[in-house]
Amino acid sequence: MARQVIAAPLIIDARIRSASRVKDAQATGLAPGRARFYVEADVLTLIRGKSAVPARISYLADVPLDSRGRVPKLKKQRVLLFARPISAAPDQVQLTGADGQRLWLAELDSQIRGITREVLATDAPAAISSVGNAFHVQGSLPGEGETQIFLLTSTGSQISLQILRRPGQRPSWSVSTGDFIDESAGAPPKNTLLWYRLACGLPAQLPASAIESEDPADARIAAEDYALVRRELGPCA
Repeated sequence: MARQVIAAPLIIDARIRSASRVKDAQATGLAPGRARFYVEADVLTLIRGKSAVPARISYLADVPLDSRGRVPKLKKQRVLLFARPISAAPDQVQLTGADGQRLWLAELDSQIRGITREVLATDAPAAISSVGNAFHVQGSLPGEGETQIFLLTSTGSQISLQILRRPGQRPSWSVSTGDFIDESAGAPPKNTLLWYRLACGLPAQLPASAIESEDPADARIAAEDYALVRRELGPCA
């Protein structure tokens, strides 16, 4: 859902007024198991968009057939649309992908609105493009130390990871956005935009180029700390 929200200039809550099937022979690029429809829908709410949209819009949608290969009934369905505007036709939109039309569900609506708020926030974390540099500094006590890992983003904004080791304690980590490193920030809650950026943007392993200038022992610990962060973030499902 985060991918869809980020990619969609328009997110619309709508109700389908009519749906006319396009003949398969005329539906260029139609995937197997789907049918293409010309849809007219009444706009209920504009969840995301830089300007207003007409009260009624039209678009093409490739809809999955049911288990028996039959066409689903679309008329009067409430749907969530992920789309982009068509400048030459203000009353038409283009869905951003095959799943650009989703059946409206209250839980899905709430999730989409939450992601949209995070994406549009002025301090929204940018997409991670690569790992910059990483280093580990040993503390004064055996087993004590701190690893810092700096991440490069698509906008040039700063994201960094801090992993703290204390004797007899499990390592803890936190993430900071911006130039100020806040070790008390902790790990990002799951299913937030910052969690998504890390879980889906970090490489599986710490690149060797990020620690090539480090002492081998410190480089090994930095790699272990990075692996800890990846495990605790969990998979990008």
